[in-house]
Amino acid sequence: MVFNSYTFIVFFAIVLVLHNLPFAWKTKKINLLLASYLFYALWNPPFILLLWLSTVVDYYMAKLIAIEQRPRNRKLLLTVSLVLNLGMLSYFKYGGFLLENFTALLSAMGIVYQAARPDIILPVGISFYTFVTLSYTLDVYRRKFAPEPSFLNFALFVTYFPHLVAGPIVRPEDLIPQFKTPRRATSEQLSWGLFLLSLGLFMKVTIADGLLADPADLIFGLPFPVQSLDAWMGVLAFSGQIFCDFAGYSTCAIGVSLCLGFELPDNFRYPYAAIGFSDFWRRWHITLSTWLRDYLYIPLGGNRHGAFKTYVNLMITMLLGGLWHGASWTFVVWGGLHGLFLCLERFWRNRASRRRAMRTDAIPVESVVSRAAVIPPIRLSNPLAQFGLAMLTLFLVNITWVFFRAPTFGGATLLLLSMFGVIPNGAPMLTNLAILTVSSVTIGIILCHWLMRNSSLLALSKRLPWWGLSLGWSSLLILVILTQKSSGSFIYFQF
Repeated sequence: MVFNSYTFIVFFAIVLVLHNLPFAWKTKKINLLLASYLFYALWNPPFILLLWLSTVVDYYMAKLIAIEQRPRNRKLLLTVSLVLNLGMLSYFKYGGFLLENFTALLSAMGIVYQAARPDIILPVGISFYTFVTLSYTLDVYRRKFAPEPSFLNFALFVTYFPHLVAGPIVRPEDLIPQFKTPRRATSEQLSWGLFLLSLGLFMKVTIADGLLADPADLIFGLPFPVQSLDAWMGVLAFSGQIFCDFAGYSTCAIGVSLCLGFELPDNFRYPYAAIGFSDFWRRWHITLSTWLRDYLYIPLGGNRHGAFKTYVNLMITMLLGGLWHGASWTFVVWGGLHGLFLCLERFWRNRASRRRAMRTDAIPVESVVSRAAVIPPIRLSNPLAQFGLAMLTLFLVNITWVFFRAPTFGGATLLLLSMFGVIPNGAPMLTNLAILTVSSVTIGIILCHWLMRNSSLLALSKRLPWWGLSLGWSSLLILVILTQKSSGSFIYFQF
């Protein structure tokens, strides 16, 4: 069951009605929990056992960790949780990948080994709910969050259906406190939640699937070079598709949750208007980037042990972030490129900060050293310079998307060579209409992100007259209905 299906509309209507009936708060939470299990089980019922196992183990491990005072035993209990969660994730998501690379390694050493290819089905959402449960256990271990005494609240925190299969990746403080007291959406929350659901479906159904999916699939699926313009159009189509697909799902999830009276964290803030890669990751898949920062980058040492160690920590974090997306070396390269660009940006900002500090004659040496260590972000006052750096960032982001989308390194290399005209006489594949469509949508997305980069959709909606908002909402719904037949599943379900 997905948000862009008629089945979900019926499901959500029933859940919404039950949630607003005069039942006890505990009964309403049980209804939400059962609905969440049904939401997940309709994909593949047996895999709900993995969800139960992860929920039960982390609930009791966290309680034991909280009461245990001996550091060694606390680490042992944490290890049990990590091994179980990461072990399940590794087997189901990376089992085939690890076996394939092990076989290749033996072959390179001259050892012939043919293993039977494992028939492993990837449970939908396992990467997301694994990070949700791990964040809870790790926060309890660090004594940042007290263990939740109610198993019902914790189980609902893990399995709450709006975020279950593709995020946002919630932290315990995001959701558990909201389950402690009765909640019901206000009329403003309900109307805004329904609008966000409509907007998310428009982004997914009309833009991602209706306008951009076919050009992207065509160009990335070809085994031969194409004209440079067609190659760029294919990459830009995927760039817009993955944003509208994933941000569309997150918008739907936030809207659905708001209709029930619960708030989920933002996951996207106009990332294609980012000025630099650090800004990009403050705007793209925010709940993943902050998770990787808090539970991987900072524990590795962050920027506390010198420049070289900082660059190493950045690269490790982004390489593992790439691998989180999929069991393929192309995803690792995608993450590695982002890590490289983050390191280059940090190096540039370090150097610029030192130069500014050296030119500051009136400031004491101690103050200069302190300011240089902080490395404040460079703020460009010239709007044209800001826009130029944003376009450079977007250009490099699109280069990385080639490795994210291409099924093989050969396909990625062929497409990159076509994009930069290294391979002459490429075949023309896209029609003029397709080129015009991709160009128009891309320009529209960039302008929308740039104009909204320091604002919010809610603030904008409050400035619009009621008839303007109603007209826009009606148009979204009509376009979603007209293009519904071409819609497919969300891209991030495969992760």
